[in-house]
Amino acid sequence: MSRAYPLEKVRDIGIIAHIDAGKTTVSERVLFYTGVSHKIGEVHEGAAVMDWMEQERERGITITAAATTCFWIPTYQKGNKEFEHRINLIDTPGHVDFTVEVERSLRVLDGGVVVFDGVAGVEPQSETVWHQADKYKVPRICFINKLDRTGARWEKDIASIRERLNPKAVPTQIPVGEEENFAGVIDLLTEKFITFSGDHGEVLTIIQEIPDAEKERAKKYREEMIDIIASESADDAVMEKYLAGEVFSVAELKVIIRRLTIAGTINPVLCGTALKNKGVQLVLDAVIDYLPSPLDRGSVTGIDPNTEQEITRSPNDAEPFSALAFKIATDPFVGSLAFFRIYSGTLTKGSYVYNSTKGEKERISRILRLHANQREEVDQIFAGEIAAAVGLKGTTTGDTLCDEDNPIILERITFPEPVISIRIEPKTKADQEKMGLALRRLGEEDPTFRIRVDQETAETIISGMGELHLEIIVDRMFREFGVSANVGTPQVAYRETIRKMAEAEGKYIKQSGGRGQYGHVRLRVEPRERGAGFEFESELKGGVVPQEFVPAVEKGVKEALDKGVLAGYPIKDVRAIIYDGSYHEVDSSEAAFKIAGSMAFQECVRRADPVILEPIMKVVAITPPQFMGDVTGDLNSKRGKIESIDDRGNIKVITAMVPLAKMFGYSTQIRSMTEGRASFSMEFSHYDEVPKNIAEDIIAGKIK
Repeated sequence: MSRAYPLEKVRDIGIIAHIDAGKTTVSERVLFYTGVSHKIGEVHEGAAVMDWMEQERERGITITAAATTCFWIPTYQKGNKEFEHRINLIDTPGHVDFTVEVERSLRVLDGGVVVFDGVAGVEPQSETVWHQADKYKVPRICFINKLDRTGARWEKDIASIRERLNPKAVPTQIPVGEEENFAGVIDLLTEKFITFSGDHGEVLTIIQEIPDAEKERAKKYREEMIDIIASESADDAVMEKYLAGEVFSVAELKVIIRRLTIAGTINPVLCGTALKNKGVQLVLDAVIDYLPSPLDRGSVTGIDPNTEQEITRSPNDAEPFSALAFKIATDPFVGSLAFFRIYSGTLTKGSYVYNSTKGEKERISRILRLHANQREEVDQIFAGEIAAAVGLKGTTTGDTLCDEDNPIILERITFPEPVISIRIEPKTKADQEKMGLALRRLGEEDPTFRIRVDQETAETIISGMGELHLEIIVDRMFREFGVSANVGTPQVAYRETIRKMAEAEGKYIKQSGGRGQYGHVRLRVEPRERGAGFEFESELKGGVVPQEFVPAVEKGVKEALDKGVLAGYPIKDVRAIIYDGSYHEVDSSEAAFKIAGSMAFQECVRRADPVILEPIMKVVAITPPQFMGDVTGDLNSKRGKIESIDDRGNIKVITAMVPLAKMFGYSTQIRSMTEGRASFSMEFSHYDEVPKNIAEDIIAGKIK
């Protein structure tokens, strides 16, 4: 089997945005225009192809990233098969609770289409996904959607993108008309007016002449576009041509814009309304014109597990096989599906691959090319493709799959810590057995979902990124695994830390006839900055404690981290240093030093002015002006700190930092306070100290 599409004609892209900006609506149009689906599925009707989970259809939100493959010939090539490209598309969630889905998708994508709401412009989650894309250096094009809605202001949206995301955002199209008068777009490269007609906007009419009323405006934005791309191009020939006042051809402009987009210098901005079927075909053209192929993204870097040396893999079918598993999904019919992106080499059905992260061999029994929840079985896939494998036993999110003779470990995906916990118990004895399996399966799928058992009460505690996240988990347990469970009230994931340096010793001596136990260490602890995590160092000199016992001390300290000294919450942002100790020739053992390390660390923490930390959330409330006083007053009463109050058209946008403990049930509160007219979004910001009076209640067990 040979490759159907050369690498330069492959695009691995994601659609990312704030919740309700219209990502799934854009994806549905993409599927329709590319011929994958013959009917447009609407989110508001619960019929979107990409939102295939029951919970997604009921709630009208995307929960899980859906992958699909489609094919597109640019509109300007008028159906010439020679120019057909393969697009591997991932539709990602917009809700902050499912930010991990965006994170892991961006890790394996080559480019992104960022969708903005034409009324709201840049929203909080738009900024979050933008910075996630910056982290993985993903080139992006922007699409300002919903320009037919009342209150849509294109110029204001451009200003907010430039102000908050990238000052070098470059419109390559401008809209003609706004709100209900939105008629089409002017392409600034070709200087033509494009309208969309037919039942589903499938008929593109290119009008050579720009309407007279728009000529000045089009000229202004075209000059601005050429100014920016010429000054950013860092190409002497381009600059000379620009300064000489010569005219750039459309092909030349496309080459320059493509190069600058791939470099991450500029972001082309397109516009339209997906719901009214205007502008989406041109987004597909821009994906092919401006976003990179796997060849443009170049080689990936990884570590050779045998030598710890840095090695690279280029996007080439002849190279040794390497791929990154970016998502595990549970399927009731086929079991576990591992989604992966191939960076080099090819993969054949029935072959064996090496999981270099775990050091295990895996057999590839079936390879599936995906279309949301529909599947196409294939025998072989190639570099640059996204697919899923059935039946991988030990592979989890972030693992590298590779050729056993040429091992490589690719950069792992990092995930945020969960901030909210609830207690969960099965309703019946039959549910008890099933619950363990269901939670384990769901935990394999979602790296931000954690399960633990409280040692004192033997209760099962599940933790996640927010109330909605845990609600969906419990709902999936019931629907997919048939498990009914009682759920407790949400609990905040408090942490403990220290404020000053302290020293202590730990001695574990036990004589019980025969060989005894002897471990003795002196430790020092120091606070680290917020979010820095735990670090262990050794300053031992002269062999006072043999080197082979130091890892045991570190292990003891790490175990002690899980249970703080104030209220039993995990300890974070601490450095522990072993600087002295003693040992016994006969009686010393690893177990004794592990216990001694744990004892010394706990005593150190007690002496180091320990404090309780709580998660602080960034809350953005959007409200009509008449309710602004009520909303700000309410946020202040929740120990919130108001950061800013901005105007967005005729509504107020309030940004505040509020403790998570005070935000449970806020959606009901804000609606009742504002006659249902206000909305809010919330994302984790940082951990901060709990006020003294509240800390006392937490320690006394009055607050959980």
